[in-house]
Parts: sequence; structure tokens; C-alpha cells
Amino acid sequence: MPPERRSRMRPERRARARPDRKTKMRSDQKARAGTGGPPQKAAPSSRRTPPAQPIAAAVSITVAAAAEERRLRQQNRLTLEEDKPAVERCLEELVFGDVEDDEDALLRRLRGPRVHLHEDSDDSEVENEAKDSFPPQKQPVWVDEEDDEEEMVDMVNNRFRKDMMKNATESKLSKDKLQKRLKEEFQHAMGGVPAWAETNKRKTSSDDESEEDEDDLLHRTGNFISTSTSLPRGILKIKNCQPANAERPTTARISSVQFHPHAQVVMVAGLDNAVSLFQVDGKTNPKIQSIYLDKFPIFKACFSANGEEVLATSIHSKVLYVYDMIAGKLIPVHQVRGLKEKRVRRFEVSPDGSFLLINGVAGYSHLLSMKTKELIGSMKINGGVSASTFSSDSKKIYTSSEDGEVYVWDVNSRKCLNRFVDEGSLRGLSIATSRNGQYVACGSNCGVVNIYNQDSCLQEANPKPVKAIMNLVTGVTSLVFSPTTEILAIASEKMKEAVRLVIHLFSSFLTCNFKI
Repeated sequence: MPPERRSRMRPERRARARPDRKTKMRSDQKARAGTGGPPQKAAPSSRRTPPAQPIAAAVSITVAAAAEERRLRQQNRLTLEEDKPAVERCLEELVFGDVEDDEDALLRRLRGPRVHLHEDSDDSEVENEAKDSFPPQKQPVWVDEEDDEEEMVDMVNNRFRKDMMKNATESKLSKDKLQKRLKEEFQHAMGGVPAWAETNKRKTSSDDESEEDEDDLLHRTGNFISTSTSLPRGILKIKNCQPANAERPTTARISSVQFHPHAQVVMVAGLDNAVSLFQVDGKTNPKIQSIYLDKFPIFKACFSANGEEVLATSIHSKVLYVYDMIAGKLIPVHQVRGLKEKRVRRFEVSPDGSFLLINGVAGYSHLLSMKTKELIGSMKINGGVSASTFSSDSKKIYTSSEDGEVYVWDVNSRKCLNRFVDEGSLRGLSIATSRNGQYVACGSNCGVVNIYNQDSCLQEANPKPVKAIMNLVTGVTSLVFSPTTEILAIASEKMKEAVRLVIHLFSSFLTCNFKI
């Protein structure tokens, strides 16, 4: 250090290190006067007083400021608590404790402990800072011993639970066991877990992938009809299961059998005046319900399009019975205004559930509203009506006559769109349309089934069949397409076991016998 600077700093250091003797003596005299003792001489100090540090001065100032802030806070708190009632002050003391002396302790207790997590040095500076952890899990103040005990449910005095008892010892079941039993009963009734109830079913493709597939479909042209993945080629393996009406067999002739459109339920109706519903599981096929109609031998029974109603007609009556499955009510329709028919037998329900078509006598077909059962209009052909059906979109009606002709009607206008002769047919007995809107099958009394394209039936005066099935020797009284339009089932009631399956309609039209 230069000598000039050293000489300048020495007086300052001496001034700080050695205070004025007169000032010190005066302070000592005042201290002795305050204590009341006689004045004494100051003892000579053998060593010098150490120099005061600036940090100590700053600390003393901080402590004084904190004390002053604490004093003001305490004064404000006391001022606020003067107006509080005693009950409120007692409640605060119970909840927060005694915080008169240290409010910071209350804040630290409410915030909870802090745990500083040390992370790798590669992380950012923000991630390296201390993070507050979750507060520890609090223990319950009070525990009810009855919660641990299982609540038992009475099974005997409830008529619905009584049927679920497996033995007499199950007079009471816990809630968990009852829930498990209900789940088993539901799966048994539905034939397994339904698709909508599967929890482990996940989507295999995202929305972006589906959009890419749609774009790829629009960028190319060609035949998009592919071969079936559900129906294998070659020999089809068919297994006989338990009869559907095994729990309620009948000796009378069965006139109608139909599956429910949405559930695993089959309906069986016949001349024994009863309509029975069975749950299809392939093993026991338990009976769900039977509806008995007094003096009403059933000619035909059919589900509605939504599956909520069952319609039934008789052999010698003009009454149409409607059974509401939701409400459990049987509604007879005795008379339809404007419908002058002595008997109502054959009828068809449109796929969209809007219309009901009744085949009358003298070539009339009557179109009714499915909702109100009121007559909308009538259509007439030459000769008698042997069979009729709706198209898959419910916009057209195909009617087969006893003269071997086929009529195509428009539902909205009730006008005839086309009329053609079924090739080789002398008398039509049955007619059916495929769900994909591609084929029309016509069955005749000579055992021949002609399959037409629906477009040719609408546009051509003499359409040619795509395929003629000649495997039956008696009249074809029943025709039905499978939902995927891959199989056409044909049958004749004139001969036993006269059932044939026409498979692979898109390709080879193979025909096989189907033994009942």
C-alpha cells in the first residue's frame, strides 16, 4: 500500500478504535448515578476494545426492526380481538392453538414441512431449487367400528332376491356377495359379458389414422367389395344346440320363429295360442316370458323394428294384437278405420319401424302407420297377393302375386314403379330383399328361387335373374337373407327337412343341404 494512503487511513482507524475519554467518563458517571451508588473511578483497561464490525450493526438493526414489527402486529391483534366474543376466541384457540407469542409458528404449521429434493446437476436451475412436498396423511379423528362390519341383506323376504338363492343357507348375503350374484345372473341371462360392458376393450387406431384411411379411400378408384372375413370358404361347420323352446315345448304347430333385433332373445309362436320369449345361450335357453292369447291360434308373430313390441295375427280373426314389452301390456286392435277386411293374417313391418303392411284379399295391400295403427293408403294388383316385403331403406314395397308377377311400389306416393314377370314362375309364394339393397329373391310354387339385382327390377321390363336356385322340388314358402347378405335360406313347408342354404352370394352361389 502506498505511504500516502497508509497515512490517511491511520487517523480514521484510531478514531474508530479509541473513543473520546471525556465522552466515556460522562457515560460512566450517568450509569453510576442511575444505580444510586457513589461515583467510582474507572478501572484501567489492560487491553484495547476490539473494533466494531459493520455486520453486527446490521444484525442489530434487523433485530430491532423485527421486534418493532412483532410489537405492532401484537398490538393490532389485540385491537381486533377486543371486539370478538369469548366463544369465537375459544374456538380459534382450539383450532389454531395459542399463537399470542408466535404467529410465524402457526404459518409454518399450516404450510407443512418442506422437503428439499436434490436432483442431478444436468437439470435446470429452476428444477434444482427446493420443492414443497405434499403434507403427511392425517389420521382420522374418530373411527366407527360398525363400518368394518359387513351389512347383511335379507334374501328370503324379497321375491326378487329369493330366486337367486342357491340353497337354504343363503338366507342372508353380504352386499359384496349379492353384487357378485347379480353380476353372474346378468351374464347368464345375456350369454356372457356384452360388448358395451367390456372395460378392457381399447381402440386400436386413433382418430388421425382413421382420417388418413378416409383420405386414402378418396384418392383411389376401383371395386371396394372384398371377400368375407366372417364366412370361410369350403365346408361350414354347424353344430346343433339345445332347442330354443326346450323349457316350454309344444305339440302344436309352430308358425313363427324370430330373433330379437338387438338382444339374444328368440320368439316362438304357434297354434297353441301362446307367444314365448327365450334367452339364447346355446345351453339351457331359459324362458323369459309367455303371453297367452285366449282363443287366438297365432298365424304370424313378429318383432317391431326397435324390438319393443310384438305383433301377432290369427288364422280366423281380424284382430291385431300388440304386446308392449316395456310396459307389459297387451293391446288389441279390433278395427282399423277404412280397412274392410274380414281376416288379417299376413303382414310386414318396415325396417325403419314407420310402416305396417297388411296383405288383404282381392289383390289389396294396406299401408298403416306403425305408431298409430291408422290406415295411410291401399295398393291393388291383378290377382291375389301371395307375399310382400319392404326394401332395406323402407322406401319401396315388392309384392308377389299369385299370377307369377312382381310389383314394385313407391311408399310415399303408393304408385307402381315397375312390374315384371318372375322368370319361369306360374305362381309366386314368397319374396325377400337383402339388407344391403342389392338382391331380390322370388320363390315360386315349383321350387325355383330366382335372385335378381334390385336395380334391374326397377329399370327393366323383363329383368334376368343373376342366379336360379333349383334345389327344392316343392313350393318355396320361406325366404330370408342373413344380415351380411352372404347366406340365403330357402325352405318349403310341404316337405320335411326341405331347407337349403345358398352361401357366398357375392361370388360362387354355392348351395348346401341343411339338415334339421
